[in-house]
Amino acid sequence: MKKMTKEEFAEWMRQRTKSFAIRVIKFCQELHYGPATKVVIYQLIKSSTSVAGNYRAACRARSKAEFFSKISIVVEEADESHFWLEVIKESSFRCNEKELVFLMQEALEILSIVATARKNINR
Repeated sequence: MKKMTKEEFAEWMRQRTKSFAIRVIKFCQELHYGPATKVVIYQLIKSSTSVAGNYRAACRARSKAEFFSKISIVVEEADESHFWLEVIKESSFRCNEKELVFLMQEALEILSIVATARKNINR
């Protein structure tokens, strides 16, 4: 695999975070909707879409400080998304287990990538 330019990497991550948000929405649409799942679904959709939205905003940052601020939000929201996916798993909600495993892994990978990017900002 050839090394990506900064612009190619940013576009790849924009698409990856957007795809993550869309897959979470579709996953949540298949969950049984009841009092217990209502809050979890809301929080998961909110955090996963925030990952994508704030990554896009980070790409448009006008300064290192603004980029750091936005990418820090992405780190927090990716971690929160993983938390809500863990809640779904540990609460034994009826769901597509394969998709749940994929989404949990994707949240961790996105978290790892953006946490590393944040750490390397001042290097």
